[in-house]
Amino acid sequence: MTFYWTNMLWFAGILPVLILVYILLLRRKNKAALRFASLGIVKEALTPGRRIRRHVPPVLMFLSLATLVFAMARPAAIVTLPSHQAIIMLSMDVSGSMRAGDINPTRITAAQAAAKDFVADQPDTAKVGIVAFSSSAMIVQAPTTDHEALNNAIDRLRVDRFTAVGSGLMMALKAIFPNLQTDFFGGRIYGQRRSELGGAPLGEAKTEEEQQIQAPVAPGSYKNAVVVLMSDGQTNIGFDPIEAARVAANRGVRVFTVGFGSDQGGNVDFEGRMVHVRLDEETLKEIADITRGSYYRAGSESELKKIYKTLSAQFVMEREKTEITAIFAAAAALFALLAGFFSVLWFGRAI
Repeated sequence: MTFYWTNMLWFAGILPVLILVYILLLRRKNKAALRFASLGIVKEALTPGRRIRRHVPPVLMFLSLATLVFAMARPAAIVTLPSHQAIIMLSMDVSGSMRAGDINPTRITAAQAAAKDFVADQPDTAKVGIVAFSSSAMIVQAPTTDHEALNNAIDRLRVDRFTAVGSGLMMALKAIFPNLQTDFFGGRIYGQRRSELGGAPLGEAKTEEEQQIQAPVAPGSYKNAVVVLMSDGQTNIGFDPIEAARVAANRGVRVFTVGFGSDQGGNVDFEGRMVHVRLDEETLKEIADITRGSYYRAGSESELKKIYKTLSAQFVMEREKTEITAIFAAAAALFALLAGFFSVLWFGRAI
């Protein structure tokens, strides 16, 4: 547990003083009772039951004050709460390497099956969108709650040449932020400097509204959308994936990356020439790190489905630091009410 206003905890120093004052008052009352009351009345008043009951209201009031001190310090704790995710963009690699048969029957077939399970696990209130990327990237299904439409979009996925991981991420961001400029997508070679890409840089918003939308925020702070990016190969065309990750980070969008493929890699027939394809884990890990997301490695269809299950559970319920002052304030009020109730019930007076 942490506190936003730790200085308020200095008021806790009053609590031992209150205990000392209470003990002194008890001793003073006991002396007065022995001096002026008959011995029979004193014995009756100090039966075990009454001795215990007379301390209950003050103890409850002390607990109320102690809890109120903690409430004043604004406590916070890591709690599990319903997720705020409104949009989940699933960006899928459909490059030629997805035809590899190292995952039965093929990588693309296994990825489609896992993606359908992922869609089925999402709550009805969450909008899911599908992006496919190979030599370029495109939104094959805009964010929607219609699971049938999403499954149809997944079934329509077809493999193509090249791998544009950065473009796939940028297109997912475009679905989340429609004002995001995308003048630099069309078939440009990976590794070019931004000045060679043409079009307007991302930072050049033309209106005040666009400037507000594109103003950098803390990485991972945007709670209304996430991107799940699945790839099985190395980027060889399109927008730089690390630059795309920085764009996502500047908008606070977390990117969860999934590396898909067996440890041995796979061979794919490209126009009669067998090419060995392997996974670029380092880039996917860096994307996740920059955006405050997480990286996962899936070597089979079952592992991919398990990862998607884990992500689904995380998107439905998230652990986050939350202020719990209201809980302590409510507990303080409850202790005070109980103290007054028992005092009136047993002694016919408030404390």
